[in-house]
Parts: sequence; structure tokens; C-alpha cells
Amino acid sequence: MSSLWTPDGERPVPRPGASGAPGAGHGGDRTGPSQPPPGGTAPPGGTAPPGGTEPPGGTEPGAGSRRDGPQLDEGTAAEIERLRREVAATPASVVVANHAYGLFELAAIHLSEQPPRLEDARLAVDALGGLVESVGDRLGEATGSLREALAQIRMAFVQISGAASAGNGGQGPRS
Repeated sequence: MSSLWTPDGERPVPRPGASGAPGAGHGGDRTGPSQPPPGGTAPPGGTAPPGGTEPPGGTEPGAGSRRDGPQLDEGTAAEIERLRREVAATPASVVVANHAYGLFELAAIHLSEQPPRLEDARLAVDALGGLVESVGDRLGEATGSLREALAQIRMAFVQISGAASAGNGGQGPRS
């Protein structure tokens, strides 16, 4: 099961065909007009066309929709569309800052492993640095705390990789 981040927290999103989802993986038991798959036919930043009409090419399996693969049951599709609208209504700065905090956590997890996974941690630290340093003050209220978090995780990386290097007889960090 996957999850989707929203301003209200993470929401579970079952995979198509998962047990317990009626009709999952084969289009579901639709009783009303044909509904488009989530994200498959809605215009960017908008919702599906009024009246449940389909765009040219259709949205049924194999009809050339933007999302190939199994169709979701109607309840799951409606929940995903609701979550999509919720994320779309959230300022991008909040979503981007949340991802930056995730990179910080990822780096910390790799640094806390025994032995530390330095190359994985380095990638996460570098990604966090690239994000925080490139978007600057556009992260709004999170800017200051993300800059501080970046400084802290860089310091932790230097300390832990130095300790790992000393433990390897000065031959450099191992991942």
C-alpha cells in the first residue's frame, strides 16, 4: 500500500488489485456514468469535465488514457481525486518544504545505520542542499528551519564520515 502526503497528514492509497478493494484491477462495478481515472483526464490543476463526460480518446482501459494500467474502483478513484484537489489547493512552498524535511530524515536514517550508509546519506544531504539553496526564501516560513536543518545534517555527515574514516584506518568513508 502506498501513501499520499496531504496537509492533513499521510493518506493510505491502496494499489490497484489489492484485496479488499471491490472490483480493483478490472474497472470496478460501475453503476453510474463512466468516471475518469484519477489524474488521467482532469486538466492540470482542475477537476474532471462536468457531467462525467470523457475527453476524446476515452478513459476506459486501452482507450489511450494518460495512465496505462489497471483501473481503480470508483471509491478509490474518488478518494484519490479528493486528495489530489487537496494537494492542489496547498501552496507549493508547503509541499516542497515537506519534501525537503523528508530528505533531511532520509539523510539522518542513513547516517544512523550501523555502519552508516555514507553514500546514501551524501545523496540525501546534497539533494536537500540543492533544494534549499536553489529556492531560497520562496519556501516561506520553512526557510529558516530548513537552512538550520541543512547545516545540522551537513555537520553530522562530516562528523560521522570522519569517524568512519578513522575506523577504516584513514582510508576514507565506506558506504
